[in-house]
Amino acid sequence: MSIALRIARGRFGRVALLDMDRPLVRHAHPHCHVLLKVEGADTQFSVRDRLVPLTDESAVLINAWEPHAYAHEPTRPKTVILALYIEPQWLGHFRPNWSASHAPDFFASNVGSITRDIRTHADMLAEAMVQEPNSADKHEVLLGELMVAVIERFADWRAVPNSIRDLASRHRVDFRIRKAVERMKAAPGEIADLDLLATGVGLSRAHFFRLFETSIGVTPRVFLNVQRLEKAVAAVADGTQNFAAIGDQLGFSVPAHFSRFFHDHAGSSPSIFRSVSRLSAEDFETPR
Repeated sequence: MSIALRIARGRFGRVALLDMDRPLVRHAHPHCHVLLKVEGADTQFSVRDRLVPLTDESAVLINAWEPHAYAHEPTRPKTVILALYIEPQWLGHFRPNWSASHAPDFFASNVGSITRDIRTHADMLAEAMVQEPNSADKHEVLLGELMVAVIERFADWRAVPNSIRDLASRHRVDFRIRKAVERMKAAPGEIADLDLLATGVGLSRAHFFRLFETSIGVTPRVFLNVQRLEKAVAAVADGTQNFAAIGDQLGFSVPAHFSRFFHDHAGSSPSIFRSVSRLSAEDFETPR
């Protein structure tokens, strides 16, 4: 069974050290997403329905809102994967235009050959997460060094716009889709029927689905599941609610359905995710 070995959370987003031996469903993230193999078998991801390899020599690079899935083969041994979900505001502290890392074309390719520097930084971060799970400040420093190496290697960051006008031009979305997005973000557990959501914002089902994917880059279902997952991750890691209550708030009337959803999207059961998140919770809550 796939499990989370360690979870680090902070203003940078989150980093998961995952021991994977089962596929993940097609999903997306609102973050710049980088995957690096730490040990075990070579493996692969499906990104926009194209298989890309994750090996000792290659990284998988996924842009914000880019649909992807973990394509584990049943006969293949486990793989330990360092999965980075990085907040654009945090990257903006390194270089102002890196805050555009949530753009759909930040990484030009979904796979790239890693350098010795990237390999060293990835191994150092993984080892620190395992050996020093409470060292949140150290994790953030190591993650920063790793992300600088990754972006300088794989992103044409000098071409990323600094201009507010240029950034704003990328995000012109139909007002009816904006309304649907706001509702999904505010209360994803209350969206039981996407057809009703389409009607509620004044669109036919077909027009809503077509316009939504054109505007946002993913289907309404994928977007809704992203909102559920991000709220689930925060609530599970927070540790103040039981899983049945979290699932119910997110629209899962059966606790087992929530557990399956979480495992299929986050790569670990809620109980293990909560357990390893607690290792760094104290430092995560320390004021800066």
